[in-house]
Amino acid sequence: MSSVGTPSARRHLRAKPARPRSHRVQRGPAFEQTVLLLQGGGALGSYQAGVYQALAEANLHPDWIAGVSIGAVNAALIAGNAPVPAQSGSRLGDRDARRTRFLQAASAVAAPLSIWWHRGAEPLRCGPVEGTIERLVDFERINAGLTRISVGAVNVRNGNLVYLDNMMHEIKLGHVLASGSLPPGFPATDIDGEYYWDGGIVSNTPLQWVVDSRPRKDTLAFQVDLWNPNGALPRDLTEVDVRAREIRFSSRTRQGIDRYKYEQKLRRAAADLLKRLPAEMRNDPDVKLLEEEADGKVCNLVHLIYRSKSYEGIAKDYEFSRRTMEEHWKSGYDDAVASLRHPRCCNTTLKESAYSTLAGWARDSWGTRGHARLACALSQSMTSPALSFGGNTG
Repeated sequence: MSSVGTPSARRHLRAKPARPRSHRVQRGPAFEQTVLLLQGGGALGSYQAGVYQALAEANLHPDWIAGVSIGAVNAALIAGNAPVPAQSGSRLGDRDARRTRFLQAASAVAAPLSIWWHRGAEPLRCGPVEGTIERLVDFERINAGLTRISVGAVNVRNGNLVYLDNMMHEIKLGHVLASGSLPPGFPATDIDGEYYWDGGIVSNTPLQWVVDSRPRKDTLAFQVDLWNPNGALPRDLTEVDVRAREIRFSSRTRQGIDRYKYEQKLRRAAADLLKRLPAEMRNDPDVKLLEEEADGKVCNLVHLIYRSKSYEGIAKDYEFSRRTMEEHWKSGYDDAVASLRHPRCCNTTLKESAYSTLAGWARDSWGTRGHARLACALSQSMTSPALSFGGNTG
């Protein structure tokens, strides 16, 4: 017997389809800081600009931005300009101006790169890049400390990775240029008599710098990677070169996340153990050492990774055409919107249940065309206070 004519069935047929969950956050999340982590990747950096647009629309303006290479340029563009107010559906006025700034900075990087690629001569002069960044970035605003910014660079003489941070340094144009001075195309950048290359030579992902910072805070972090650690077996020398760069510049991201989650487990275990110790042991040197590391802070990590299109090849990180940049931008925006719509993305209840975690790399499509791939497998066996989404993991 058909149930179509029943009252409940008629109500069901009349029901309108559910509207997609909005990615806009009405109130700021109950975290002490929001952090944006930006990997290096040349022309792929416009993906990060799209992610930032979605965050700005969601009222999630970062308190701290850490970047390497093009990630450092994007960090300076964001921190060196006033946040764009979140206006429903608006992409006009200030939003278009912000978009133009990102694309102009990318074009400034592209011009000397294309010359070097065809001439194959000496390292490039950085005049176009310098002039564009100086015009688009307010360094007085950066050094006022309204937004914390950290850019990674490598000391050429000793090979050490350093982070130039406006909490410790006065950030200047040279600091941003140093983070993007990728040899052999760009010359080393002189900062106070020391010469620096692109930070991606040592580590292309600034996660470790942020998680090692003190004092620790409850953190909502968005890690935006431009190189996918997963990929197909190369079939020719061109694909070998592309795959080698993907592996090198993905900088063992998942290893770093897994390490951090394990360290957080140890810190929480130490904090719980210290609560049960008798008072007479509090002054023991070993106990004092544990107290320095023990804490109950939480880090929710939303991890987005750009996934290359099938037609992108060896030039994907230095192909700066307007059409390609807009395409990367849209991919970043779509992935971020899809991730922000996920009910666990900004879930503040995890602060009370710090032992809950989202783990694994299960593929679950969200948003238009299934761009975002979110790790949605809730692990009951792990006891880490870190929450990790894998956006667009390929």
